[in-house]
Amino acid sequence: MKPGSEAERLTIYIGEEAKLGHRPMYEVIVEEARNRGLAGATAMRCTMGFGSHHRIHTAKILRLSEDLPVVIEIIDEPDQIRSFLEYVQSHVTKGLVTLEKVRIVGGGIGE
Repeated sequence: MKPGSEAERLTIYIGEEAKLGHRPMYEVIVEEARNRGLAGATAMRCTMGFGSHHRIHTAKILRLSEDLPVVIEIIDEPDQIRSFLEYVQSHVTKGLVTLEKVRIVGGGIGE
């Protein structure tokens, strides 16, 4: 993807304990994105957050929490993202999935 090109960012918000089969969901999603040839995917473990139930999940020592938030971001051309979105929607039943247009402004994708 070249600077100045249009792309889409698929963002998936899930809990760290979410599974697909016996594997962490974030691992399965990132590997599937790679297998399908998408430009790139990143899974980030977050230190604090809350979802629809408003329960705080945090990595603070005094409030040890399980199921920390994980954010997965995948950026590629719109057709690639739309195709992968079908896979995500069929597997992510808890969490939040967003889609937005982005403009590539610098290198690094594809390296």
